[in-house]
Amino acid sequence: MAMHEIFDQRMIRRRDVLKRAGGGFTSIGLASILADQGLLAGESPLLPKAPPFRPRAKRIIHLFMNGGPSQVDTFDPKPALEKYHGQRPPGAERKTERRTGGLFKSPFQFKESGQSGIPVSEIFPEVAKCIDDICVIRSMHTDVPNHEPSLLMMNSGNSQPIRPSMGSWLCYGLGAENQNLPGFVVLCPGKPVVGPQLWSNGFLPGIYQGCHIGKLDPKKIVDHISNQHLTQGSQRQQLELINRLNSLHLDQRSGADELESRIQSLEVAFRMQTEAQEAFDISKETQATRALYGEGQFADSCLAARRLVERGVRMVQVYFGNGQPWDDHGNIEGGHRSKAQNSDQAIAGLLRDLKSRGLLEDTLVLWGGEFGRTPVSEGGSGRDHNHHGFSVWLAGGGVKGGMTYGSTDEFGFAAAENKVHVHDLHATILHLMGIDHEKLTYRYSGRDFRLTDVHGKVVKEIIA
Repeated sequence: MAMHEIFDQRMIRRRDVLKRAGGGFTSIGLASILADQGLLAGESPLLPKAPPFRPRAKRIIHLFMNGGPSQVDTFDPKPALEKYHGQRPPGAERKTERRTGGLFKSPFQFKESGQSGIPVSEIFPEVAKCIDDICVIRSMHTDVPNHEPSLLMMNSGNSQPIRPSMGSWLCYGLGAENQNLPGFVVLCPGKPVVGPQLWSNGFLPGIYQGCHIGKLDPKKIVDHISNQHLTQGSQRQQLELINRLNSLHLDQRSGADELESRIQSLEVAFRMQTEAQEAFDISKETQATRALYGEGQFADSCLAARRLVERGVRMVQVYFGNGQPWDDHGNIEGGHRSKAQNSDQAIAGLLRDLKSRGLLEDTLVLWGGEFGRTPVSEGGSGRDHNHHGFSVWLAGGGVKGGMTYGSTDEFGFAAAENKVHVHDLHATILHLMGIDHEKLTYRYSGRDFRLTDVHGKVVKEIIA
């Protein structure tokens, strides 16, 4: 709903609205963009905004394997591990978080898959059938081998919990196509290490923060989202009164971002009554579609993610589970096999479903964790954290399918060829969404910040 229906225009001068829109897009030209989108007239900051150049992707689904899946057991096979199993050659002497032993061969077989012949671990047989739509980046690296800073880096481009998450940046830069749903939704049962900071708006206005959904019960998506005692019209009148009072209060306190966010969140919550329950109700899907994804919490979340992006949500993050489920310090064989069994069909089902509906071509799917795991053993059968080199993959959204990019060393320990830092991954994602990562900025504490900070380069070789 337009904000001019909420605020008394006599109370808000033109320059006040511009001041509240505040900061950012300094290099793109804030005033002209806001004028184009009608924001100088006081409209919602979540209205869709045209990107500076033609996007290849319009939306993102991030399948987050929190805990750190092992690259040498999934998408980066290393024959040298079999040859030197149990040994500790110089190339295996790299610092990680814990004490480790000799090289540890993968307990899984790899099979060349698809027309591209990319080898994929036996634990992902269904994903392997989709490999011709996937680009595997084998040369990822990040800064530290600890969960908390690496989770923050992958989500916000900084290892400290003070920066906005990627989903918040995208909503800030592009808005959302559906004003009855949040622009950024996080599907995660419970909370991973760090928690809400991973989908925080940071110093961006609060309207851009991620909406965390723990359970996919359509009647309990957001507590008290429906009013059983008032009609929609009565609620509208009540909300207008509250917002007018809040606006009068806000006019006397310039820069009260929390109050501004509160006003906007009330509007979003009101509008969510008309569409949220239906959007999250996966029971409305056909039996054939449900069977495509399989059963379980992660499968249901992947299906819900498709329903959300189909309805105009800008970014959906799907966490594999609570805590750090992929963190297999012991028994990599049993741990990784079990988690792959609980995700393989759902991931492949999502890719196939998006493709059959014509959505994959402009929906970017990202799979991966916050780092990888060592090719040397921990405790004989597990693997430690590894930030030196790991794999993620992208599909759809203007990315070349059926290819690998970059490589790790002969043991899979460190990125070696065509290295890709997390900053580079973020720069590439923004580019695919039609945004120059150097120009999407927000002025805070005396300087212009961006998702990639002062780093990052677009990996143009993977773009179709």
